[in-house]
This record gives sequence, C-alpha cells and structure tokens, in this order.
Amino acid sequence: MKPIALILFLIVSIHLEAQQVVDLYPNAIPNSKPNSMIEEVIEKNGQVSWLKNVSKPTLTIYHPDKEMATGAGVIICPGGGYSGESYLREGTQIAEAFVRKGIAAFILKYRLPSDSIMIDKSIGPLQDAQQAIKTVRQHASEWGLDAQKIGIIGFSAGGHLAATAGTHFNKSYIPNDEKISLKPDFMMLIYPVISMKDELAHLGSRQNLLGKDPSEEQILLFSNELQIDQNTPPTWLTHAGDDNVVTVENSIRFYQGLIRNNVPAEMHLYPKGNHGFVLSSPAEEWMQPLFGWMNKSGIVKW
Repeated sequence: MKPIALILFLIVSIHLEAQQVVDLYPNAIPNSKPNSMIEEVIEKNGQVSWLKNVSKPTLTIYHPDKEMATGAGVIICPGGGYSGESYLREGTQIAEAFVRKGIAAFILKYRLPSDSIMIDKSIGPLQDAQQAIKTVRQHASEWGLDAQKIGIIGFSAGGHLAATAGTHFNKSYIPNDEKISLKPDFMMLIYPVISMKDELAHLGSRQNLLGKDPSEEQILLFSNELQIDQNTPPTWLTHAGDDNVVTVENSIRFYQGLIRNNVPAEMHLYPKGNHGFVLSSPAEEWMQPLFGWMNKSGIVKW
C-alpha cells in the first residue's frame, strides 16, 4: 500500500472506530414486561449482520472527526419487517457513509414488537425512536451537534418507524418532563412501509406491529400518509417501481401528502431494483442524491 493511501486508510479507520454503545433508557424501559427473551445475533465476517428478539434498545454512536464535522446528526432505523433488524447493511454501513461526510450517525437498535415483552407492542418501536431523538438532542452540545439538525433515516419497516416518528411527534409516548422536541428536523425514507391499509400494507410488518386483527382505528393511526400536516419535516424518499415486497405506492402516497401540505420533499424512483435495491450498491453511490438533497436543503454545507 502506498504511503498516502495507507494514511488515508488509517484516518478512515480511526473515524469508523470512534463509536460507543449506550443504553437507550437510563432507567426503566417504558411499556415493558418482565421477560427472559434472549436476543439473537447473526454475524457476518465478525460484524453484527442481523438481530432478532430485541428487547433492550440501544444507540450505537458514530462521531465524525471534528475537523470535518458538519453539526448534523442522523438516527438510523434498519429494516426487517418488524421481525428483525438488518443491522449491517441498513445500519453499520450507512453510519459509516454518513461519518465519512462529517455527519454524526446513531444506529437505533429498537425493540421489536412482541406481546411477550410489551404492554402495547404497537407503540414500542415509536417510543424507542422518540427516545433516540430526545437523547441525541439532549446531548447535542456535548456531541458537537446543532440541535436543530437532527434527522432520521429508515429502511423498509424501519422507514415506517422513521415516518411514524416524523408524523406522530406531537404526542409523547415516553417520559419527557424536559419537554424536549421529539420532532426530527428531516426524514429520509428508503423503500419505506408507509401505510397499514389493506391495499398498500406490507402485511408482515402490519401483523408484527398491530397483530392479526388490528382495529380500524389502529390501521388509520399507523397509516402515516394520513398523518401528514404542514409541520411534517422535509423528506427525501427513494423506491423502485418494481418493488414486489413493499409497493412503490407507499412512497408515492407519502410524497403526494407532503406536496399537498407544502412540505419540502424530493423523491427518486427507479424503474427496476426491487425491494432492498440499495443493498447491492456501495452506500456512497446510491446516497449521492441524498447527500445532494441535504446540501441543497441547508442541513449541511460542503
């Protein structure tokens, strides 16, 4: 390896190792039941690849080098149909790509909805997303962040979680005596599950979150295209037209709702690629339009 290349490699390695894992809740986990659930961790080449049976939520924190820090931070919600979490491809690799652009990243290992560990499983993941936003905002000064540039990104069912956080922020599902804003400043939704309605829903995600026989009230509440208003955060979406797992109509309906409510939005649709299409491309490659949107929107300045 040439000297310059070696130096760059070492610098990047240092950046990517600048991380820590913290418990999401400093005290009791809200909406939880005593349980003996054992978390299942699947590794690939020594890295956590997939998680199941998550009952103890955490944040894995990636800090960029101070010389290149933009002040922006992004909470990452991996997908997995609310039955697991694609931690490597939709978590670690995404965090590393953000850090290389000077953006702090926070991988949210959120509780997977289960009646055996939660009093109300439908709100468990949302509680964790709200707590993640609260935590990052609370520590913004300490972590060198702008408290008004804290966003959220989600993939597939993680996209549903991100969109839920971005449309249900007026109600606090967690203890928040400090009255810290639980609203993400921006959202990035990647082939997201948006709706729980029959004609659009990814039925596996809906069943895992709401159960086999959800009420009409639950379906409408968690159909996030119906929850958009003028205060919904600016949003970037991407999806493939031939997605046969989560129909592209989810992103289209959400985008239309944003436009109707005069919320700044940008959407990139690809004719082919199916579900999870970004997983077959290097993160920096498919994320270039996303980084461009962040720059144009004033979230970062490069």
